[in-house]
Amino acid sequence: MHTVSILNNLVANHEIWAYFVIFLGLIFEGEVVVIFAGVLSNLGALSYPMALVFILAGILTKIFVLYYLGSLLQEKYNHRKFFQYVEKRISSVMPRFEQKPFWSIFASTFIMGIGWIVMLFAGYKKINYKTYLKAEISSVAIWAPVMLSLGYFFGEAALSVTRELWKFSLVVLLLVIGYILFDKVIAWFYAVFQQFANGNKKL
Repeated sequence: MHTVSILNNLVANHEIWAYFVIFLGLIFEGEVVVIFAGVLSNLGALSYPMALVFILAGILTKIFVLYYLGSLLQEKYNHRKFFQYVEKRISSVMPRFEQKPFWSIFASTFIMGIGWIVMLFAGYKKINYKTYLKAEISSVAIWAPVMLSLGYFFGEAALSVTRELWKFSLVVLLLVIGYILFDKVIAWFYAVFQQFANGNKKL
């Protein structure tokens, strides 16, 4: 029977590579990478503070790169259908994005699957750079430790059920799926609230 010690030893023996994967993962993804980093921190395979450093480094890199990329694409491809789709998607969740950019950008960090689009779109729309950075950095300062701690808690919860590797992995997977569903529900409520607030403002 394989236990979680196998996973623990595997990651611990390649710790530097694990941190590098976290850094790259944060550039392309977000929540799932951070949650699993928290799980590995709970197992002792990774250092919690060091994982947090690499998570922040990956997110900050994405913050700067996507804004620059968005502004570059706006200058060269401002009529492309992709950005029409992006604008429509953001407007459905954040109809007051241009009127209240700080709070829209801040909130987007906590809505799964939309954060990177907002970063790109902020550059495309030439949102004030100081406002953009202030919103992103302040939200990430909350989001990163909270998500890492959530992963740590998921690891602790899974260990309380079993130490058998496949069962442990299944429990963690179910907890992650539960979080994703919860996030989708919160995002839906937020979108409804924003639409309602925007409608009242027009009246």
